[in-house]
Amino acid sequence: MNYSIGKLLPVDGFRIIRSGELPRSFHRSLSHLYQPIVGRLAVSLYHVLISEADMSGQDQIQSHHMLMAYLSAPLDRIYEAREKLEAIGLIRTFRSENEDHQAEYIYSVYPPFSPEEFFLDDMLSLLLSHELGNEKYERLKGRLLTTQQSLEGFTEVTATFDQVFHNKMIETVQKETEVLAKEKYQQESRGPITSLDRVDFEWLTHALKKRMYPADQILNGRNKKLIVQLATLYDLTNMELEKAVTWAIDENHYLVEEELKAACHDFMKEQKTNQPPQSGVDRREKVKTEKTQAAGSKEDQFIQMLEEISPRELLEDVSNGNRASEQDLKMIRDVMTEQGLEPGVMNVLVHYVLLKTDMKLSKAYLEKIASHWARKNVTTVRQAMNLAKAEHQKYQQWGKQKSQKRKGQKEEVIPAWFNNQEAPSHEKQKGTEVNTDDIAARIKKLTNKGN
Repeated sequence: MNYSIGKLLPVDGFRIIRSGELPRSFHRSLSHLYQPIVGRLAVSLYHVLISEADMSGQDQIQSHHMLMAYLSAPLDRIYEAREKLEAIGLIRTFRSENEDHQAEYIYSVYPPFSPEEFFLDDMLSLLLSHELGNEKYERLKGRLLTTQQSLEGFTEVTATFDQVFHNKMIETVQKETEVLAKEKYQQESRGPITSLDRVDFEWLTHALKKRMYPADQILNGRNKKLIVQLATLYDLTNMELEKAVTWAIDENHYLVEEELKAACHDFMKEQKTNQPPQSGVDRREKVKTEKTQAAGSKEDQFIQMLEEISPRELLEDVSNGNRASEQDLKMIRDVMTEQGLEPGVMNVLVHYVLLKTDMKLSKAYLEKIASHWARKNVTTVRQAMNLAKAEHQKYQQWGKQKSQKRKGQKEEVIPAWFNNQEAPSHEKQKGTEVNTDDIAARIKKLTNKGN
């Protein structure tokens, strides 16, 4: 904000702060480069401010009377000189008022460019050329810039890092760099790093390079996570993923997320319509049935099941094997990718919301709980279940308004895994028997698919 000259009074105080160190050649720069542009008074004002900053420090407040006395100039001309220094980047000015409407200024003084930096700045060099004329400008430039020594006839024999330092040190640094990069990816992706095993990225990288695409740019950390999520949700093969990814690459070789989502959804529609039952709904390499049955308690088995199946399988399971609707899959896809949830965590969310909303998925309800889980950094099925149990009252309030609109609802439905923890101690044994039987039936139904 610019203030009129009438608002800058001799009694107004100011303080000076230094921003950056002055280069050794700053006197030459001010005299030969800046002064032709801003004028002698502006350069004199800059010298006074620099000198006062060194002698008085940042906390001492002085009045503009001092500047008028040092520069032997009226305040309106000092104000104009200050504006020129501000416009060219040597000063930044800040103003405040106290309760008595007494103004106080802070002048933040910046070092001038060295001659090399000055001539590299197009605006400053052009301004100087207009002030001096082209002939004087070129002569001054030749005097101030150091002539580059010609290296013609010489061969560089500078020792390299590899030659000086031991190779083992390089290997150690490389290993540490890889570990740090892996840890950084884990933090950014929020989910287990093992989820990347769902997609053969080595094969996908090779396929992209064969098409002359920059694989490293396309398959970055965020895009890898999205590809894993879509591959899990839609149960896509590596060939289908390659086609979807190449379809979604724009003219600048960047991956367009919305086009990738749409392409993966189209592959699911095209290739899953006439799929025979024995082929299995999910072609992922799952843990064997014997391992699942020996996993421990029924709840442990149920958790493992939710970690291994896709959200689409879960939808088809709760609808007695009927195909999941495209609308529901799109809804789950958008929530899962936008909030960065792992497929297993999304399964818990879908299961919970279906039973809370009379088997009808509500996108608003899904998004609200999903964003809460994302902020809580929920990455596993067990964490999701525990958080749903802990925050049940809050989630109940979120869905209360929608629940009241449903007619004929007599009692609230909640997941069986929720009852396993919430039942009172004297009823827990009875409740557990009923719930684990239900879980066992579901596990048997899902694990026997395709056998």
